[in-house]
Amino acid sequence: MNEQSRWLSPVEQHAWRSVMRMYERLEGRLSRGLQSESCLSGSDYAVLVNLTEAPGGRMRHVDLARCLEWEKSRMSHQASRMAKRGLVARQGCPEGGRGAFVVITPEGREMIAKAAPRHVDEVRRLFIEPLTPDELQTFARVADRVVERLEKEQC
Repeated sequence: MNEQSRWLSPVEQHAWRSVMRMYERLEGRLSRGLQSESCLSGSDYAVLVNLTEAPGGRMRHVDLARCLEWEKSRMSHQASRMAKRGLVARQGCPEGGRGAFVVITPEGREMIAKAAPRHVDEVRRLFIEPLTPDELQTFARVADRVVERLEKEQC
């Protein structure tokens, strides 16, 4: 243990644990809902969302991993599982020869189109509705500030 660590105050610890508990419960509930309603895992959904928002429905493997904050090996295993199910395909990258693209397939588009409305309903019910509009704006500002810090430190 580092003797220089500044331990969290009770208020800081409560805030941190509350955020983590909320994240874990939301992610678990949303993932279970996706799995039972659409046979997509939370990871499948995250990949498909990013691909549907990408130009041409494709992203370089390494960029998709970075976007999701995943290790390259996790991205590779996830893409392989999804390719076996016909949700994505892999394409070679002509620029470098070493990289590859992950591309959403028509089946992948169909799956996310079916899953998204129910998923959005659950996000609204579990996260949006319990908050006032002012709380939602404050939450977004706080989250954006943390993400901005993370992105600065990534470089």
